[in-house]
Amino acid sequence: MKIVIIGAGGQLGSDCCNLLSADNNTIGCDLPRIDIGNKASVDAYLNETRPEVIVNCAAYTAVDACETELALSWKINAEGPKYLAQAADRLGSRLIHISTDYVFDGKKPAPQAYLESDAPNPLSQYGRSKLAGEQAVAVGCANHVILRTAWLYSAYGKNFLKTMLKLAVSNPDRQLKVVDDQHGSLTWSRTLTRQIERLLHSDLTGIMHATSEGHSTWYEAARYFLDAMGVAYQMRPCSTAEYPTPAHRPANSILENKVLKDAGLASFVSWQEDIDKFVADNRQQLLAETGS
Repeated sequence: MKIVIIGAGGQLGSDCCNLLSADNNTIGCDLPRIDIGNKASVDAYLNETRPEVIVNCAAYTAVDACETELALSWKINAEGPKYLAQAADRLGSRLIHISTDYVFDGKKPAPQAYLESDAPNPLSQYGRSKLAGEQAVAVGCANHVILRTAWLYSAYGKNFLKTMLKLAVSNPDRQLKVVDDQHGSLTWSRTLTRQIERLLHSDLTGIMHATSEGHSTWYEAARYFLDAMGVAYQMRPCSTAEYPTPAHRPANSILENKVLKDAGLASFVSWQEDIDKFVADNRQQLLAETGS
């Protein structure tokens, strides 16, 4: 199967390029080879490559910066998916588009999970731009999959777990403050890639939630990860109010993968099981990146 992976340099894009290439003809691309916010660039690239499947991992994910970089966030997160969807539909390609928990307001009491049927209500510019992207994909391409994921981490690039590890290793006596009133599910990009792989051979379309099973707070997740890594640290829980940010973060980001489960296609395990495997596979690399 010929697959174009857009945003190939990111966390999920890197895993998609590495894992999907085993059984497929994968082509990874990113800026400057393709600018998804430019219709001419999208059309030219996809006319040249003519993929059977397009996996769009590209997004402007600097959540706080989105509050002021309105034009840029809208260009990448809303207009880009629209151009990809239109091109995919014209070429008869399947489009798998990655979205986010930020399309919800997070006001549902935890541990209640959000279902695909729940009405979105984004409270941040990032969430609004990603919701617009979802809507553009749904309208523009008949053969589409929209995967909402959350709290993504990977062996590649920057993420919450790597930040916690670097802080702990650089100064084990420093007391770290980590938010303990936001709930979600740490999701390994490798497992999400395996979920994408299953969908390559399915005709299922529409919106699907795609996160690890179970849930935690950021504080609980950080402690579990650092304990698994076997490093010394000091940590205390704090509230969102103690750690203010320009963009609103959902207090509840727990997503239920109902559509995938109902279709018998869900690939996810518990977030703890994935963390254990992630550490077993990558511990030395992760420590090396901290400079320790």
